[in-house]
Amino acid sequence: MELDKAIKERHSVRRFCVTKKISYDKIIEAIEAANSSPFAGNIPTLKFILVNDKEKIQKIAEGSQQDFLAKVDYLIVVCSDTAQCVRSYGERGERYSRQQAGAAIENFLLKITDLGLASCWVGAFSDEIIRRILIIPDNINVEAILPIGIEMPKAGKQRKKRNLDDVIFFNKWKQKVLTPWKTPEAI
Repeated sequence: MELDKAIKERHSVRRFCVTKKISYDKIIEAIEAANSSPFAGNIPTLKFILVNDKEKIQKIAEGSQQDFLAKVDYLIVVCSDTAQCVRSYGERGERYSRQQAGAAIENFLLKITDLGLASCWVGAFSDEIIRRILIIPDNINVEAILPIGIEMPKAGKQRKKRNLDDVIFFNKWKQKVLTPWKTPEAI
């Protein structure tokens, strides 16, 4: 699939086909894409936990109050260890780590779409419960939960993406018109 198509087709899926099984090899490909995202100072802060234990998946679904998570065979829990980034960049290291996590998660979601699979970026969960289930140390941030599966056939149309005119400004906040660039000769 070409990148533009993956970007346009990527959407959050919460209804998965439970009868179709997927190979974890494709998930490893998506993790590799996530791991190829940019890192501030080339300091990798992210770790990925691939969960296929059905009991743990059920507990994670309950702990996040996201019932649809229990319907998949695989979850990825994205974590970050910000310590080295904070040592290098001070308080901005926390921000950089969050940006890195976002970039990696988007790479993951685009690759999952490219592979014909589906996911949903889940950020609503109890960090403490997820840490306890997966034995994640307290100094590690739990960034997201990503269920992976095959999307159930759609009953309706996919929600439209936001119109570009609603999100872009030029040269300053709320300016909707781009002022043409003037060459030195025109000034």
